Amino acid sequence: MSFSKLVHKTKSAVVSYKKFIKDTEGASGIEYAVVAAMVAVVLIGLSPSVKTALVTFFGTITTALTPAA
Repeated sequence: MSFSKLVHKTKSAVVSYKKFIKDTEGASGIEYAVVAAMVAVVLIGLSPSVKTALVTFFGTITTALTPAA
């Protein structure tokens, strides 16, 4: 694949993602959280350093959301 085709394909993907994010009809916070979780799972599998950062990030969120005893 040539570089110009790769750039065009990447730009098309970005435009599609922007449209998806702006389209709020029927979307809820839970749906966005599910998408974010799926992306996180893929990233965790691809890079150990990203895994460490994401585990720390979601651990912080979990701690903040856990009610005090």
